[in-house]
Amino acid sequence: MRGGRIIILNDATHELRDLLLSDKTLSFLFGAFFFISSAFFVCGAIAVWLVSMPFDPNRRLLHLYGSWWSMTYIHCIPGWTIKYEGGDNLDPNKTCVVVANHNSYWDIFVLYGLYKPFKFVSKEEIFKIPFIGLNMYMNQYVKIRRGDLKSIKEMMATCKEWLRRGASIVLFPEGTRSPDGELQNFRDGAFRLAVDMNVPVVPVVIEGTHKILSKNARALDFKSDIKVRVLPPVYPGDFDKSSGLMRKHVHDLMKDTLDDLKGRKRIEASQTSQ
Repeated sequence: MRGGRIIILNDATHELRDLLLSDKTLSFLFGAFFFISSAFFVCGAIAVWLVSMPFDPNRRLLHLYGSWWSMTYIHCIPGWTIKYEGGDNLDPNKTCVVVANHNSYWDIFVLYGLYKPFKFVSKEEIFKIPFIGLNMYMNQYVKIRRGDLKSIKEMMATCKEWLRRGASIVLFPEGTRSPDGELQNFRDGAFRLAVDMNVPVVPVVIEGTHKILSKNARALDFKSDIKVRVLPPVYPGDFDKSSGLMRKHVHDLMKDTLDDLKGRKRIEASQTSQ
């Protein structure tokens, strides 16, 4: 009987351990940590906002504080590694439209990790998240209501005003998160904005965030290697100020880069050499 009890106890212990270490349980614990810590971090954001408001109208310091806040969550998970390439292609003293592929909510955290001042364009639902939404309002990020033509026009007008003031803009030209981690078709807005304001587009390609939290996932994956590559600026004048030609060129560049980050080019080259 004792042997049987030990076996049952060991089985129960293993089941409890598996339950506690499951992605769903860890995701719940991480979510609790995220919101509790956000209440603390947003107090710091309010302090930075109040102190810097008189001399920092574009909220550059507040955005950089947000970068530190966001990267805290990336660095606190040992299984998440992140590598940035080409950061010098994004000059903080020059205005541009940053376009990035969109795989996951975690893309926002990763883009913060560039530590470059810019304004996010985000759907209005994100502005309603406790603590996070307040930070977005204080940063004066740009809100958009998807599918609403009036809201889209207001977003474009607001982005143009920020560009005139010397603040760069970040847009996800796919318009929504990719369901499979592959690059989707681009919408024209970001490229029309660059053409109208005669500023370059700086493409940023992200790989690895889809694994952390894909579009339909219900739990985080706590092991992923994240890679971020910033490509050289693309100028409207090189395409006769055609937003369509510029959009296609940037899409091709980003698709090739994503393939490279996923290791596809190296695999194809290896198979060809054999």
